[in-house]
Parts: sequence; C-alpha cells; structure tokens
Amino acid sequence: MKRTAFFISDGTGITAETLGNSLLSQFDGIQFNKVTLPYIDTLEKAHAVALQINAAVEADQVRPIILDTIVNDEIRNYIAQCNGMMIDVFATFLKPLEKELGVHSNYTVGKTHAIQQMHLYKNRIESVNFAIDNDDGARTQQYDRADIILVGVSRSGKTPSCLYMALQYGIRAANYPFTEEDLSLKSLPACLEAHRSKLYGLTIDPFQLAAIRHERRPNSRYASLDQCTLEVRTIERLFRQERLPCINTTTFSVEEIATRIISEAKLVRQP
Repeated sequence: MKRTAFFISDGTGITAETLGNSLLSQFDGIQFNKVTLPYIDTLEKAHAVALQINAAVEADQVRPIILDTIVNDEIRNYIAQCNGMMIDVFATFLKPLEKELGVHSNYTVGKTHAIQQMHLYKNRIESVNFAIDNDDGARTQQYDRADIILVGVSRSGKTPSCLYMALQYGIRAANYPFTEEDLSLKSLPACLEAHRSKLYGLTIDPFQLAAIRHERRPNSRYASLDQCTLEVRTIERLFRQERLPCINTTTFSVEEIATRIISEAKLVRQP
C-alpha cells in the first residue's frame, strides 16, 4: 500500500518532519512517499501546496496524510480545505497544555529551533568543530578536553556518531580508528590508555563492514570479508579484555547509537 505524507510548516518544518517520521515508522505495511514543505508563510505558497496535495490524491487514489506546524490561522485553514487527513501538531498538543497550565501559549513561528541562549548555541558549534578536529585520531593531544572518545575499526560508525552528539547535544566527542598496527599490540595504544574512562567501543557485523568498505575502496584487501572479519573479531576481543563498554552498530541508526552511548556513559546533554 502506498500513501503520500506531507510535513508542512511556516518555519523550518523540522518539528513536523521529526514527529511525522516517528509516527509513520510504526506502520510497516505501508510505503510512504514523504514530502517536506517548509516556509509556507503566504497564501500564495499555500495555494501551490494545495495543488500539490490534490495532485497526490489523484495519483494515489487515496487522501494523503498531512502533519502541519503552521501558526497562521488563515494559511492553515486554507490548506485544511484540501482533500487530506490533516493533523495540526500544535493544536493537538498545545490546547491541552494551555488548559492544564492555565495560560495561553505564544504560538510563535520557528520558536522551537530559534537561538534563544547564545552561549548554548556557541557551545554546540565549538563541539562540532572539536569533533571535526579530532576525527580519526587526528589530535590525540586534545583528548583531555573530550567528553567521550569512540574507538573501533575503520567505518564502524564513529564519525557520524560523534558529529550527531556534538550537533544535537553539545557533547565534545573524539574518535580513534584502530589500525592493523594498533590491533597487533593486543592492548590499548598509549594515547588511549591515559583516557580509559572516556573510551566507548563501536563494533559491527563483518558482512556489513565489508559492504560499507567496498563502496569506499572496491575489491581491495581493506574491504575483503576476511580482513573485516579479522579486524572485528580482534577489536571485540580487545573490548572484552579491557572491559570497555561497547555497542554493535549494525542495526542501529546514528540517532540510536548516540542516544545509547549518552545514556550508558552518563553524559550530560545540552538543552
């Protein structure tokens, strides 16, 4: 079964898209064609959106799902006239909250993702820069400034996890890839031993690792299943030997990997 889902906002659309994806992911048997439409802040734009929604109705022969975070009543009411199943995210959640709290909400465009505390925003930018500077063991001398150091074999998910934690939560995350030379030591490299309490291991299924590496270096020894299996088994043995916390990233998204690490390592999230 195929359905079209529209995430519509007069701001960035991030809230509607995030909530919409979470809700729609619960329906395995349906294939959703997801369309995000941000900055729909004029009636002219709303008219173009209405045409797009109605075209989806004709193409799918079933009404689309519409999740919106539109503040402007006139624009929202215009889109509501389309032949779609519309869920107003703000009205759904803010009205009960207003009743409970006894006050009216500000109902302001873009407030969720606005820069309201500059020092927190600057900290996130600094954390992203830190993650980039300390990618792939580039500057081990800065590990004393890290909140956490992800370790594992090449292409096991360290870099995206570090960047996600930095961007979303302001966490200073570094990562160190174990090379063949490191793995032959059968112990932690000296640059990591001094920061043992900050280490968190990532491992991955050898077949998945081989597929990922093959995209980077096709038909190379680096991407061979034998090499991937050897590296994974060796690093997992090292994690057990050194009693390092670790996670298998094979079936997890970057968001899930980062959240599990933050929880297990008891890292402090920036609001």
